[in-house]
Amino acid sequence: MNALQKVLGGAALAVVLAAGLAAPAMAQKLDNKKNPPPVSTAVTGDIDFGDDSSQWSNDGECDDPRFEGTGSAAELVDADILKDATDCRAAFAAGTVALVGGSASTDAMSAASDIDFGDNSSQWSNDGECDDPRFEGTGSAAELVDADILKDANDCRAAFAAGTVTLKGGTTPADVTIASPIDAIDFGDDSSEWSNDGECDDPRFEGTGSAAETVDADLRKDATDCRAAYAAGTVTLKDAGTAMASTSAIDFGDNSSEWANDGECDDPRFQGTGSAAELVDADILKDAADCQAAYDAGTVSFVGDTAAAADIDYGDDTSQWSKDGECDDPRFSGTGVAGELLDADLGHDATDCRAAVDAGTATYNGENPATPVAAFDYGSDWSKWANDGECDDLRFMGEGTDKKLLTDDLYGDATDCRTLEAEGRVTIRKVYSPEYAAGAPYDSSHVDFGDNTSDYADDDRCDDPRFEGPGAASVLLESDEYHDSADCKAQYEAGTIILISEAGM
Repeated sequence: MNALQKVLGGAALAVVLAAGLAAPAMAQKLDNKKNPPPVSTAVTGDIDFGDDSSQWSNDGECDDPRFEGTGSAAELVDADILKDATDCRAAFAAGTVALVGGSASTDAMSAASDIDFGDNSSQWSNDGECDDPRFEGTGSAAELVDADILKDANDCRAAFAAGTVTLKGGTTPADVTIASPIDAIDFGDDSSEWSNDGECDDPRFEGTGSAAETVDADLRKDATDCRAAYAAGTVTLKDAGTAMASTSAIDFGDNSSEWANDGECDDPRFQGTGSAAELVDADILKDAADCQAAYDAGTVSFVGDTAAAADIDYGDDTSQWSKDGECDDPRFSGTGVAGELLDADLGHDATDCRAAVDAGTATYNGENPATPVAAFDYGSDWSKWANDGECDDLRFMGEGTDKKLLTDDLYGDATDCRTLEAEGRVTIRKVYSPEYAAGAPYDSSHVDFGDNTSDYADDDRCDDPRFEGPGAASVLLESDEYHDSADCKAQYEAGTIILISEAGM
């Protein structure tokens, strides 16, 4: 019995000792479920931690979703990639975070698959540094040149996967512009005075092979230089929006040519495969839709009216508005011309006007240009009487108008009025015609305007019922006849009203 107790006692002691010795190990194992041992996956110096621009930076948690672990924030968003450097570097060094998957994040790897890294044709390829200037980071080469765009694939792919380079400026892979095939670009011709000088002077391009100063006048006019630079990788096409800003500045005019909208550009200021076979000066600025479509498609280039331009005496630059980027000479019109023009500037803004003509944003109208007459605005069809076969706009008169015309329908019955005018059944009242407005100021010395005793005097509207026009009040009373002299005189001289008795003259 004693022997048995001794054996049992020894066994019990052994169990207790075993349990006691195992307890710390068990405790440690259980504790490790909450705090796993640090994962050593990469050297801190190999990781591009970015900067501290996240709103959550320096809060003691790593908010960069490329990392995971107990040191990571509970909620992570892609917007914080590379933007919590201090926290993530500290957590990584402490072993409380590691790169997801032991290397780059899943998102980064997915992004890498979307990037066109190009090939390895750079002389610096496979040297362990990313030489493509689209990337930046600790894995990039110290000196980067445009010629290496898309030409260091292996190095840049490896660096991107390791997180030591990123696309510049927060660019996403979808935003990276891959070089256009050279044959798809319309380089134009060599008519620039700077052509064949070894620099690309076409402002649609940028890069180390571009001239320091480029002007719109050289668009598509330095073909040899720009083609060579593009092929060498020293220039690339600028952002499409930027390039279009220059092209959209051209004054294409209107569609008044008899050949408008026939699918060919009939304006002789353009040339190319999209131009008509026969071009005449009468169609200058008169085939806008066709020429703009062809220009945007690259099937025509703007060459301007070089013969006419050479004959223009631009004068000098003595205007106070000279060299401000706008043509201030009233002999010109177009998108490159200032909104307000003074006769005093005629022949005195040479540099601006010459540049605008060369760029196609200004047109020379002769030495004594007439005041441009605006087109008549028919309005739209918002009137409730629109499309009823009668013209309900009181700016018209004739058998095709409705018996009762209201100011409420001004500009509101375009289709009816335009159609009836074309048929000769209505005409535009004299005072509402653009030609009449353009003829102002008018002599009012023969008109007896009366006095200024109307209750509505000096309200900038003529309330005298003897007058009609856009400058007249909408409601006219007989009691105001001869009693709104100041308003009516001003409106009469400005060409916005006319005596009803003179309307048919």
